[in-house]
Amino acid sequence: MERLTTADGRTLAYHRSGSGPTLVCHPGGPGFSSLYFADLAALGDELELVLLDPRGTGGSDPARDPGQYAIADYVSDVEELREHLGLEQLLLFGHSHGGVVAVEYAASHPDRVERLILASTLPRHGPEQEAAMHRAVEAREGEPWYADAVDALQTELQGEFADGRELMELARRMMPLYYAHYGEREQRHVASLAGDSLCVDATRLWEQEIWEHFDLRPLLPSLAMPTLVITGEQDFITGPACAGELTEGIPAAETVVLPGSGHMIFVEAPEEFKEAVLGFLLAGRRA
Repeated sequence: MERLTTADGRTLAYHRSGSGPTLVCHPGGPGFSSLYFADLAALGDELELVLLDPRGTGGSDPARDPGQYAIADYVSDVEELREHLGLEQLLLFGHSHGGVVAVEYAASHPDRVERLILASTLPRHGPEQEAAMHRAVEAREGEPWYADAVDALQTELQGEFADGRELMELARRMMPLYYAHYGEREQRHVASLAGDSLCVDATRLWEQEIWEHFDLRPLLPSLAMPTLVITGEQDFITGPACAGELTEGIPAAETVVLPGSGHMIFVEAPEEFKEAVLGFLLAGRRA
């Protein structure tokens, strides 16, 4: 683990591995550390991965105020990380909420992003997405884990948890919903998160004040950099419809939809995910 000190005196932690062009990766949640990325489908075979622990997660200090987990606050941390790494431009990867951060970062710092990857993410959450999410959850009703996952989801939405570790346990119980098929590989991924802690303030601010109101669509036309939008065909939160909105709005975007995959595409379809990401990032460099 490596660290930097921000302008306001906080510690930001990140994990560096692999060799090759540097890919800065922002995880989702909000409130998750980079732990759930694991080796990110072995992208480190050809890239140097910099996996950020966002504020309040992993080895990074929390924000100084519970309200400082807005999208713009995460964007400022990405810019401080870029400066710390000494990179003129970023290859930037954002997953889920990290993709929301990546869109706003690219819009506010367009000259600082060489290529952008938006993985399993969305520009807004409207009534269409809400209805699709409910249909997708109900379609899993016959699964043996369904009742427990839905109970955990409702408990989390009602804010009935004491701290970050309890919130993580709720997240682990609901996570079967995040995969198209909850098999052995997916169960190992969930087990790997045992003992980690989620950032409670980040989760509460997102769910209570941001989730139903944010809309990044006005920013999308300003993203002139090459952009890969990649998602799972059966992602119940940020599936093909959300990817389509991103691609329609971003001038230089291309979309990859991974069949038979849910939200955790790098876990469920690692080979296909790796091929798509490396093809997008390295095609010109390999030629």
